[in-house]
Amino acid sequence: MVLTYLVKFKEKKMFTGIILGKGKVVEKRPAGGGMLFGLEADFALTDPEEGESIAVNGVCLTAKEISGRRFVVDVSPESLSRTNLGRLTTGSLVNLERALRLSDRLGGHMVSGHVDAITKVVERKPLGDFVLFTFQVPAGMGKYIIEKGSITIDGISLTVNSVDEKTFAVSIIPHTLEITTLGELKQGDMVNIEVDLIGKYVEKLLSVKSTEGEALQSKINPAFLAEHGFFK
Repeated sequence: MVLTYLVKFKEKKMFTGIILGKGKVVEKRPAGGGMLFGLEADFALTDPEEGESIAVNGVCLTAKEISGRRFVVDVSPESLSRTNLGRLTTGSLVNLERALRLSDRLGGHMVSGHVDAITKVVERKPLGDFVLFTFQVPAGMGKYIIEKGSITIDGISLTVNSVDEKTFAVSIIPHTLEITTLGELKQGDMVNIEVDLIGKYVEKLLSVKSTEGEALQSKINPAFLAEHGFFK
């Protein structure tokens, strides 16, 4: 698994789900069949690189025309249809994270910036200074969401508190409520979801096929995983 992650670092940028701050949409207009967004970060973009990858609400995008705290991103029709970016308007706030460097601390979990689905906030419940959010389980995603596992919501690395067939819940600490858009999130809002990459890799390894398309018996199976401590 470590080797797989290192290969992915060479192929494309990765993220951790640790948000640096928020950005404001200062421009939105059609461009090339998709949309162009002008964004302004509420933090300094130190050592900016033209063409670098920045996660916007968990969507990996390419930053260009970087000037001070402002930059521009192009959003493809595919990303607009599969994420909540198409719902943004001028003045909307988004979560921002710059791509991970190999020398950085991994404070969250490995995030690709490829959103799997959008889903709805079912409930927002204050618990003292904390907030418990309940979300719908997106169609086909339930098998990847496990209790105490990692999940990315609008680009934020979070831990699943509980999950059933229809919903899952996460508890948000005051710091995260302050520096991300979760502080303004309310019932009925739509969020981007990226499930943990590890679950996808395990599923792929358990469904090995020959070059002729015939199923092969993988050495990695539920018994193997249980023996090595992956299952309780």
